[in-house]
Order: sequence, then C-alpha cells, then structure tokens
Amino acid sequence: MKGGDWYKEIGSPTQPGTVLFGLSGHVNKPGVYELPTGVLLTDLIYKYGGGVRENKKIKAVIPGGSSTVWLRGDELDGVRMDAESLKAVGTSIGTAGVIVMDEDTDVLNVLTRITHFYHHESCGQCTPCREGCGWMEKILRRFMDGNAKTEDIDLLLDVANNIEGNTICALGDAAAWPVQSVIKKFRNEFEKRINHLPAEKQYVPPPHLVTL
Repeated sequence: MKGGDWYKEIGSPTQPGTVLFGLSGHVNKPGVYELPTGVLLTDLIYKYGGGVRENKKIKAVIPGGSSTVWLRGDELDGVRMDAESLKAVGTSIGTAGVIVMDEDTDVLNVLTRITHFYHHESCGQCTPCREGCGWMEKILRRFMDGNAKTEDIDLLLDVANNIEGNTICALGDAAAWPVQSVIKKFRNEFEKRINHLPAEKQYVPPPHLVTL
C-alpha cells in the first residue's frame, strides 16, 4: 500500500485522485475512463474518446451528468475536469457523466427529453418542482411543436428560476439548471423554432421512463 501521500499526488491538487468519467454522445469511443482529476476536457474527448464521429464540430458538452450547466463547443479549450476548474467556468463535475453533442444536434430536443425525465422523477412533495417541471415540459413541447411565442422563452426561464433554490431536495435545481443554461447559451435555437418548425421535426414524446 502506497498510502495517502502517494495518492494525493495524482490529479488536481484541489481534488486529488482519479475519477470514473462516463463519456457518451457523439464520440467514436464512448465508455468509462478512469483518469486523474484535472484532465483536459478536450483530451477526454479527442485522446481517449477518439474524437467526434465523422469529424464533426462540437456544438455542446454536458460535463457532469444531465443536471449540470452545459458548455458550448467554443468554451472547451483549457477546461479541466475537476471541481474547481469547472466551477470557474460556471458548471460542475457532478457525476462526471460527459455527454458530447455534435454540430447537428437539436439542443431543444435534448433539453425536452431531459426535462421530461425530471418531471417524471419529481416526487411531487414541493410545489415549485411538482408544478414547475410540468410547466417547463409543456412550454418546451410548444417549441417542439412549432406553437411557441417569443415571450415563451422568458416564461420558461422565469419558471426555471422559480424552481431553483425553492425545493427540499436538489431535484428541482437539477431540472432548472439545464433549462437556464440552454436558454443562456442557445437562445437563438429557441428563436428559430418559433412558428418555423418543419413537419418532420414534430415532437415525439419519449418513452415513459427515459434513461439518460
């Protein structure tokens, strides 16, 4: 046994050791990788994950599981996978479930699927989460169906803001953060969907239980 002094030399000084990174999405080699904390996010994707399928550009990355704040593809350079480094760029390491989305990804579809999941998982004890998750999904479905109005963007954000910090457990925050971050970073995607949705893009509700 080499002991704690040896172990703390591995990875980031502020979060020493290794992490099991669950890498999924549009990468050539998805899988679980045990790596030192502080590994560059770009190394995780390109060195270990084999890069993006068909050499496409990255549109977004979810760095720590479905509840964490998204990063745009142009925000990845220099980002390291440890708690302090990710906090510095406004997100978190969470469960270290890294989801890579390529340039062709419909981020509203992904967000609707995530929001459906949290709506389904809400125990219903706290009103902001019980009602708010349903409202968020309903508003997102309007965007997916081409029935949304411009004011629905800020209404969706307002609902998310009123969920965050107002529930007993963290599920409410987990539901709110993806919505807040996608509106902040991909607002134009919402604007493009207002009354301009091709028929083939009509929203199809996901299965009763969604696995993310």
